Amino acid sequence: MRTFSFGAGVQSTAVLVLQAQGRLPEPYDAFLFANVGDDSEDPDTLRYYREFHVPYAEKHGIPLHELHRIKRDGTEETLMERLTKKDSRSFDIPIYMVNGAPGNRNCTGDFKIKVIRKWQRQHGSSKENPAVCGLGISLDEIHRARTDSGFPDQILDYPLLDHTPPLRRKDCYKIIEEAGLPKPPRSACFFCPFHNLEHWRRLKRERPDLFAQAAELETTLNIRRAKLAAEGVRSAVLAPQVYLTKYRGPLEQVIADQLVLDLDG
Repeated sequence: MRTFSFGAGVQSTAVLVLQAQGRLPEPYDAFLFANVGDDSEDPDTLRYYREFHVPYAEKHGIPLHELHRIKRDGTEETLMERLTKKDSRSFDIPIYMVNGAPGNRNCTGDFKIKVIRKWQRQHGSSKENPAVCGLGISLDEIHRARTDSGFPDQILDYPLLDHTPPLRRKDCYKIIEEAGLPKPPRSACFFCPFHNLEHWRRLKRERPDLFAQAAELETTLNIRRAKLAAEGVRSAVLAPQVYLTKYRGPLEQVIADQLVLDLDG
């Protein structure tokens, strides 16, 4: 079984187009989009996925499946629900500590990797018959490529790197444009701590409702952190404050300062 982990961003879109055009080294049986939640994914990503990816895949006969994290009781769980769950002790996104270091990244493992692997197992993958999992990593980010998935029933595959010649991000844009598709947005949660300052500035200017939700999430996580510190949890005592940027200040304050700098310039 050959599957592709479809992130709905630039590289993934290029791989979808290459499959439609018969230009992949080896085609995939299914493209799998692990949606971490309509309340968590960037709305622009979901809009593009539903308005362009889905119709394009259908037109070219490519199986494209939208997956969700399903708990043991059969209910769906979104990343935002987990992060804001009452009495939760979890911090499953790479929030920044007071020393500038990011925290864990369980969000990718629990809401992307495990969800896709569960689908693969349900469709026949095993240690004896491992599934191939394609990843949209281009040549300019080859440092992200791994040789081992960490699972005995899954083998990683890199179609953009295996392409002749290997493809860079700029090549992906060209492939998408020549296919008649609009430029896709970057794929990520709107509150992801890995966003750069320009993303946060633009979010505050153009989509203030999402910026406010991100700031509220940061406040919620800090309230939880303070509670854990009061209970004597060592990690919280050592780092009582956490942030969505590496600038060690509340999101509202950091981006307000940045906007002022832009105006002064």
